[in-house]
Amino acid sequence: MAFPHQNDILTPHQTRKASWDTDGPLNRIWSKAFPEMLAGGEAHIREGRFQRSMALLAGASSILAGLEVSYEHYRGSYGQKVMWTPVILSGAMTAAGISGFFSKWAARTLLRWTSAVTLLDSVAGFFFHVRGIARKPGGWRLPVTNIIMGPPIFAPLLFGVSAYLGLIASFLRPEEASKISVSQRLLGSFPALLAGRRPSVWSSELPVGRFQQHLAVATILSAFFSGFEALYSHYKNNFRYKAQWSPVIIAPALMAAAAMSINSPKVARTWLPALSALAILDGGVGFFYHLRGVLRRPGGLKKPIYNVIYGPPIFAPLLFAACGVLGLLACLMRRER
Repeated sequence: MAFPHQNDILTPHQTRKASWDTDGPLNRIWSKAFPEMLAGGEAHIREGRFQRSMALLAGASSILAGLEVSYEHYRGSYGQKVMWTPVILSGAMTAAGISGFFSKWAARTLLRWTSAVTLLDSVAGFFFHVRGIARKPGGWRLPVTNIIMGPPIFAPLLFGVSAYLGLIASFLRPEEASKISVSQRLLGSFPALLAGRRPSVWSSELPVGRFQQHLAVATILSAFFSGFEALYSHYKNNFRYKAQWSPVIIAPALMAAAAMSINSPKVARTWLPALSALAILDGGVGFFYHLRGVLRRPGGLKKPIYNVIYGPPIFAPLLFAACGVLGLLACLMRRER
């Protein structure tokens, strides 16, 4: 019986290095600080086996987005019945995300269709917000004033980020799934080939973790929506604190890194994860400042509902942090063929 030579046996660190390019400085730090976590979690993401985690993430982000839109529309007294749709869909997304965590069938059906409907509702909400700005005195002839004082123009599209995460989760595989073989991939693409068309990226590349460039585009869009919301929201406060400039500066930097990562694998391994982590950190710090701003209003915790509704948008920084999560996922996933 032949035994393998000592040099032929891969250590856990060598195994991780073979599956994940550790050229980036941030990746080297992570591999030293969290070796066990990266050994399993990173491999699952690269192979498209993190459906349950992504479904739970989509459900959690839906809670934040739903609470944000609930009190924003409360300010508008729910003047139109359509303003109830994102509130209802956010609850449906949360339920679908939790169900997708426990059930593979729910992730592929309930979560997928709920996410698709929520995305459509986000686009419809964007139309209504644009129309709301146009109906203000002066309309688009006074764009700066009416965008700042009117309905938040990109908030509905930012709400769609959680739906996008849910849609991605529905095409992934559970963490406990085995590695997909070449024959399984060909079998999954057979219906499309039989119909004389090329298999879609969502059905062929995403389940095996090849979705980096598409996710980078999603990072660009979400960072733009969130950064623009932070710009005019902090402009209302006249940028009273210097920290209010941080999301306005980080957002375009993250967009630039995500844009360059589409054509450059090196940027996807270095700058994109670094700026994504910075966006997550900034979102956490921003949440602290917004929470402090709510508590410092007259009445503080004695009037929590009133102060949350009319104080700084308490969950907006966490939605900005979600853009960083998209960037981190993009840098960990493999590139499309």
